[in-house]
Formats: sequence, C-alpha cells, structure tokens
Amino acid sequence: ELFTHPLILPCQHSVCHKCIRELLMLNHDDSFDAGSECSLPGSPRSRVPSPSMERLDRLVRSASVRRSFGSRGRRSVTPRITTIPCPGCQHDIDLGERGISMLFRNFTLENIVERYRQAARAAVAIMCNVCKPPQVQEATKSCMDCKASFCNECFKLNHPWGTPKAQHEYVGPTTNFRPKVLMCPEHEMEKVNMYCEVCKRPVCHLCKLGGAHANHKVTSMSSAYKILKEKLAKSIHYLISKEDQVKAQITGLESLINQTEENGQLAERRANEHFERLFETLQERKTEMLRSIEQSRSRRLDQLKGQVEEYQGMLENSGLVGYAQEVLKETDQSCFVQTAKQLHVRIQKATESLRTFHPAADPCFDEFVLETSREETLLKEMCFGGVPDPPLIDLSSSRVYNEANIHWRLSEDSLPTDHHVLEYRRQGDGDDGSTWRSTERVYGPSTSVSGLEPDCLYSFRVRSSRNSMFSPYSPEVTFHTPPAPAFGFLFNDKCGFSTERLILNKRRDTVESVAGMGFLLAADRVQTGSYLGLDYIIGDTGISQGRHFWAFRVEPYSFLIKVGVASDTKLVEWFHNPRDTSSPRYDHDSGHDSGSEDTCYELSQPFTLLTLGMGKVFIPKASSSSSVCSVSAAGDHGSRILPMPQRMGICLDYDACRVYFYDADSMRCLYERQVDCSGTMYPAFGLMGSGKVQLEDFSTAKRLTF
Repeated sequence: ELFTHPLILPCQHSVCHKCIRELLMLNHDDSFDAGSECSLPGSPRSRVPSPSMERLDRLVRSASVRRSFGSRGRRSVTPRITTIPCPGCQHDIDLGERGISMLFRNFTLENIVERYRQAARAAVAIMCNVCKPPQVQEATKSCMDCKASFCNECFKLNHPWGTPKAQHEYVGPTTNFRPKVLMCPEHEMEKVNMYCEVCKRPVCHLCKLGGAHANHKVTSMSSAYKILKEKLAKSIHYLISKEDQVKAQITGLESLINQTEENGQLAERRANEHFERLFETLQERKTEMLRSIEQSRSRRLDQLKGQVEEYQGMLENSGLVGYAQEVLKETDQSCFVQTAKQLHVRIQKATESLRTFHPAADPCFDEFVLETSREETLLKEMCFGGVPDPPLIDLSSSRVYNEANIHWRLSEDSLPTDHHVLEYRRQGDGDDGSTWRSTERVYGPSTSVSGLEPDCLYSFRVRSSRNSMFSPYSPEVTFHTPPAPAFGFLFNDKCGFSTERLILNKRRDTVESVAGMGFLLAADRVQTGSYLGLDYIIGDTGISQGRHFWAFRVEPYSFLIKVGVASDTKLVEWFHNPRDTSSPRYDHDSGHDSGSEDTCYELSQPFTLLTLGMGKVFIPKASSSSSVCSVSAAGDHGSRILPMPQRMGICLDYDACRVYFYDADSMRCLYERQVDCSGTMYPAFGLMGSGKVQLEDFSTAKRLTF
C-alpha cells in the first residue's frame, strides 16, 4: 500500500504513523486509525476518512504525554514498548522515552505519494468545497491556509484583494493539506531553522542554545538545503551518466545468473552420477556377498543331511543294524564268516562315530556378519569440501589473564563448519599430546578458558569439524599469563574527576584529555613558563591486600600520561591541595633530575607513577628501592627511554609493598619499585594535554557485570 503520514526512523527508512503505533502495541484508547490507503483508486479503503493534519500533529507530539498520563491514572493493559524492528532493514530502533514523538514526518515522501495519487486518479475530479449543490463546480485551486479546495469564482470571493487572505498559499487541486513548516520534536512550539551536522537532522534554536545539540556544529537551513541538494543532484547526475556502465553490469550479472544456473545443474548431475555409481557398486557387492552366504548354507545343509542319513542307519530294523541282525540268523558258517568280517568293520566304525559324535557342519554364520560402521561413518562424513581448513587464532583479539579469551577466524573462502574445539596446555607439563586439555564444543569464533595459573606460559591450538571430520590443528600460539589475578575496576567519575578537561565514556572504561577553558585562560602563563596541571583520575575500587594485575592501552598520540598507584592519603592531597601538583619539584616521580629530588626519591612513597608520552616510556633513575628489570635493561643497554608497548600492565603486590610495570603483550617487566602500602591503594592515572587511556576488557568485565 502507499504510505500514509510517513515518519522517518533514525535509520532513514520510513514507516506509516498507524503502522508504527501497531508495532508499539498501544492501547485502543490511544490508537489512531489513520487508515493506510490502497494504491488502487477504487479500493474501499481509500474512502476511509483521513484525520486532519492538526489532529495528526497533536497526536504525534502528545503521544508520550498520553502514555505517561495513562500509566499514572490507570493500569496499563499493554506493556510499555519503545523498541521496534525497522520494516526496511530489520534493525532494532529504540525510540526512547519520547516514543514516536521524537520522529519527523517525511513531508517529501508525502508529496511524492500525493503526486502519484493525483496521477492515478486524474480522471476523478476534486470538487469545490464552497459551491452549493446542485451546482458544484470542479476545483481549480487548493488553499494551504484555508485547507479547502475552490473553483475560480469561489476562490476570488474568499480571497479578495487587499485582505490578509490574499496572501494565502495556494496550489493545484489536492486533498493533502500539510503544515507549511516543520516543527521541532523536542520543542513542540518551535520551528526547525538549523541543521545539525553531527546528528544529520534539523533542529531549532532552543536545541542549539541549551538542548542536546548545544556543543554540536550546526549550519543554517538554507545552507544545508543548498549543500544537500547539490550533493543529491550530483549523485543523481553521476548515476545517470553511468547508465551504460550500470546496464553493462546488469548484463554481466544476468550472465552470472545463467552461469550459476548451468553450473548448479551440472554439479547436481555429477553428484547424481557419483551416487548412482555408489549404488551400483553397493548392489554388486551385495549380490556377491549374498551369493557366498547361499553357497555356504547349501553346502552345510548337504553335509548335515548326509550325517542324518548315516545315523538313521544305526536305528533298529533299519539300515546297518537291520542288515546285521539278518546276518546273525545265517547258519552256514562259511557264508557267515565271509559276510560278517566286512560287516563287523562297518559296525565298529559306526560305534566309533557314535562315541565321538560331531556335526558335519557348523550352523553358525558368524564369519558372514557384516561390519559397516566404518563405511557408515565415511558416508556420513561425505561432503563436497572434504576436510575443513584449519582456523587461525587471532592474536590481536585474544587476551590471556587468569582467564583466557581466545578468538579465531576461518579463511574467507572456507565452507561453514559445525563446531570448533580449543585445546591448551601449560608449557613445562611435557611435550606429548597427553597434556593437552580441550574445551567443550564451541559453536562460535571464540571461547573462554578459566583456571589458568599466574606467571606461566600456555600454548593454544584449535581445529574445526564439519560432518564429523576434523581439520588439522591451527598453528600453536603462546601466551604468558600475568603474575597475579586480573583486577576489575572502572574509572571513578566522582572523586577528583575534572569534567572540564577529561571526557569519560558511558562505560567508564575510557578517559580522554582535551584542552578546555582552563587551558585557554592560562595561555598567558604558558608564555612565561608556568607549569600546567595534571588531571588525575583513579579507579573506583581500592586494594588493601594480595596481588593484583590490570592492563590498559595508551594512545600513541598522547602527550603526557602518568600511570601507577596511589594511596588514599595521597589522593586527598592531590585533589584538595591548591598547589600546582604538576610541578616537577612537587612529585618525586616526574623524571626531573635535580639533586634534591633524587635524594627524596630514595624514600618509600605512598604512590608510584610511571611517565608515558609521545610513544615512549620514561624509566626513572634506579635507586635502592627501585630497579630496572634485567630484560629491558639488557635489551636497551640501560637506556631510560623505551618504546611504549601497545598494552601496558601494572601489578601491585600489596603485602610485599612493591609495584611492577609490564609490557602486557609479552609480560616483560619494564620497571619495579617499592611503594608505601600503608593505606588503601588505587589505580591512578594523570593526563596532561591530549591523551587517551582505555582499560582492557578483563579489567572492566567484572565491574561492568556487577
């Protein structure tokens, strides 16, 4: 059906006002029967009276108000639903608390539909709304202000020259009277007169002054109209100019369709031929094996039947026994001796056979039992792709702490698989396959492994299965677990957090430093060499015992960032002392090389911060309470400036009063130092200038779940 009063969804698809209300399952009292009209001119549904534009706008703007009143004044009979699937792209659209009142009406689409309707019912005239019957004339104009259609005479009578009505806007005959201006959905009495370039939608001046678009870049509606119209015209012109190319591509696609059809039929015929050959081979083998069974059965039956006849001769009055009884009646001695000698030999053989009775043939056919389990397995595993390709473990997405989150991927041209199996082992447990431990079947591209021991090397490998046939193992990858369990925390947005210069995301796992008003006001002091202040932010969870490890990323463009730990007493001093805490002579870990500072640096402090910036790690001078780890010292010949790793890790041993700084990718210790753990210790970060810190997933997952 044609659209009726379409609304624009955030995904830029349109949906009828009535349809979206049905999707939201609102009460019948609030329902609005706008009646979608059929595209056929004679359809009965096209005669359903459509509501006025004013009523529609009131309903659209007051929908959320009525819903909230209904929830306060009476018990709602339907659930409150604000999320619907877009009919165009099936993406979930969250309308929020304002519901459909946040959506704009698509006036452009309304005009297109109206032009289509007028073309479809060109033979049906629109009559004048003022003429008195029976002499009703055909309308020639429609006034958008009066919202009525007029013939020429009635239009002149109702819009005389020299009156305000003469200034009314009129168009050709129509039944679609829409508002002349677009109203703001946030401020219902304000017209939209600006365009937000960030949100890509029209806004009013109140939205820019104090609304959701206060800090967004906006432009005038005329400028946006001109720019967007030029872009759309250029895009349309480009498509029109590429018409020959599009036709050629369509021809190519049609050729591909024919090839696909032919190749598919050919593959089907070949598969049928293979199966027919299998059926023929199976039938031939079946005939041969059944023939061998029949031959063995006949041979055994003949042997057993012959033995039966032989034993029947031993019965009295029949066979051998009967003949022997008749011979005993012979009185002629010479004749008896001549016959009895051979007869006695036969009787002895029969007697011996009776004593050692054994069937002439075995009735058991065990040697003819057919074992087809292997063949059945092969038939079940029969597939087009054969053995699946081995997957590859994604090192960039995999993370290993006291739990491992391993990701893998298949080659782009590989066929789908049924499931995967991940295997892992701790290095040092032996090199034979018996030490590998496997997970349950995994039906996705990742899985987690728990119970890993700290400060150990673990190897991982994975293989895929399709139709009960396993792929080769992926290349083994090795991860080093951190020296302590992962510590879960988020950034604290309450204690000492500077909203002017620090931006914290909604998940509170990423903080970014930006130049704010304070930096601009201090511009005159910058010229005189005055120090700028560090903006500190801490974790929302403290440590009072045990060993803990956390990891994070520092963006390479960051100017200066300090990372480490600090006690609650030191944090109070940082956040409430009016002195310039960023001065090199105020904090002993700033890297300043004055003699007085080095003297104080020997003491155990209730904080330790390591300096990062411009893609480098600056190691403080070693002292009796600190040391540069041997691995980094040997690799950099004692240099105090190291390349900044992609991921940094910190391990705090509260009981031993020591803090360690690691390259979290290789778990290489870069620096360690003694720290005074007399109070509750918190992860601490200090930012100056532009910079960004993002906590690792395993450091935030526990807190986010909570």
